[in-house]
Amino acid sequence: MATHELTIQAQTGRIDKVLAEAFSDLTRSHIQTLIKNDHVLVNGGIVKSKYHVQSGDMIQIIDEEKQLTELEPENIPLDIVYEDDDVLVVNKPQGMVVHPAAGHPNHTLVNALLYHSPLATINGTVRPGIVHRIDKDTSGLLMVAKNDLAQQSLTAQLKAKSNTRLYIALVHGNIKEDEGTIDAPIGRSPKDRKKQAIVASGRPAITHFKVLKRYGNYTLIQCRLETGRTHQIRVHLKYIGHPVAGDPLYGPRKTLKGKGQFLHASVLGFKQPTTGEYLEFKAPLPEVFEKTLKWLDTQSEHG
Repeated sequence: MATHELTIQAQTGRIDKVLAEAFSDLTRSHIQTLIKNDHVLVNGGIVKSKYHVQSGDMIQIIDEEKQLTELEPENIPLDIVYEDDDVLVVNKPQGMVVHPAAGHPNHTLVNALLYHSPLATINGTVRPGIVHRIDKDTSGLLMVAKNDLAQQSLTAQLKAKSNTRLYIALVHGNIKEDEGTIDAPIGRSPKDRKKQAIVASGRPAITHFKVLKRYGNYTLIQCRLETGRTHQIRVHLKYIGHPVAGDPLYGPRKTLKGKGQFLHASVLGFKQPTTGEYLEFKAPLPEVFEKTLKWLDTQSEHG
């Protein structure tokens, strides 16, 4: 659904400037964020903020998240792995959305966190304290900022790639290499708005992987994120022909039954924003993941 549409006639110049002038309810910086997140289409394609508009261009701003000014704190149980005055580390269960968005106005991790503690507000009203996300059906560790200084510190660490984010994934097929790096740019899929894809005009994305165990038709791997694009691991692994097992969006129809993709954020490390001390946390695999690995073990023994 398009929230704003514009057909270029006599206007000239950069797209962010033209849109800011055309729509009084959108600031230029907000438009730049929308462009960066692939929410602005020109003639059906993705562009950068510095794109210069041309006569006849059909511009759409799509899926713009509704600003949810009043977020309801909700008393939802949380698995808090660590907490101090600046930071919370949460082990997110599969099936929980991180922050409210279209289609998920409440019952999110943010609603639960707000009930538990005040959060940083620098990020606006929809994503208070959220520094990075993991997908709804991905389980595991997430760091959350309780104040604005912590938010700035954790965001800077992500940008500098100085923190540790390790994931465990169970993928289709037998990965022959013991380790490798996937370096392929990711952007919104031109064919399906719900998906991300490898696109030449996408943002740089790098995933390192190493094999932990092989099960014949499946391989258990550890992934280390160097960048944090939406659906990065899932898109990258599909790209190399080894989609994540159980992935409803990027995987094959015939796959392992679970609660969505077998992907778990297992290790998270960062510097404590006030003291600068390096902290690292580990979260065990969810029960459904453990049971599936045990079952695969018995299959390969009998195989």
